[in-house]
Parts: sequence; C-alpha cells; structure tokens
Amino acid sequence: MTEDITIQLPSLIHRIGGEKAKQARDIALQYQCDVKRVRRSRNWAITGEAISIQSFIERLKTDNDAGFGYLIQKIATALLGHADKLEPLDVKLRRLIRDNPNLTLGELIQLTQCTLAEARVARFHVDC
Repeated sequence: MTEDITIQLPSLIHRIGGEKAKQARDIALQYQCDVKRVRRSRNWAITGEAISIQSFIERLKTDNDAGFGYLIQKIATALLGHADKLEPLDVKLRRLIRDNPNLTLGELIQLTQCTLAEARVARFHVDC
C-alpha cells in the first residue's frame, strides 16, 4: 500500500524562476508527481509517491542544470524523513525479518500493512 506524500516548496517561483518552475512541473508529470501552487499563495508543493519523487529529483540531477539546485536540495532533504517509503515492500519485509528473526507474521502485517501471503513469502525467502 503506497500513499502520496507532500513536500512544501516555499517561494519556488522567486527562487528558481517561472520558466524553471514550468519545466519542473512538466518533468514531474512524467513521474506521476504534481507540482502546483498551494491555494493562492506564493508557496508551492510537490505531491506523489516517495519513490516517484525520488526518481523525479534523480532526473533533475542528470540534467546538470544549476537552476534546479534549490528544488533538488529541498526535496532531497524532505525525503530523508520518508526513508521508510523509499524501499519496496518485499525489501522492507526482508530487512525487518533479518533484523528481528522472532517477529511474528501478525507483527509484520501490522508494521507494514502487507498481506499474509506477502509476509509468508518474505519469511520463506529469508529462511532459505
């Protein structure tokens, strides 16, 4: 189960310019993210899945455009708080099982909101 996160981008237009903001918005749409203004203020926000937002900033980094520096830095800093959402579910399950082998299937399901079948498969892969 993935949920969208929102990262605030205060004064985006003033920091990177209108043309760069428009480019960032177009690139974000390619990664199923939405960069838009917060109501009628000068503040902006990016909304999307954590993995999609991470892919978006990786794309901005490959462009080597100094105009996106503020945007990259702001989003990268905010993603540190969402590190648990950046790894796929199966990797997260395996990590939890390796860290605590006595974790029950019920506790795994409660921690990750996965299904019983996903928890069993992860336990099987770690035990092999």
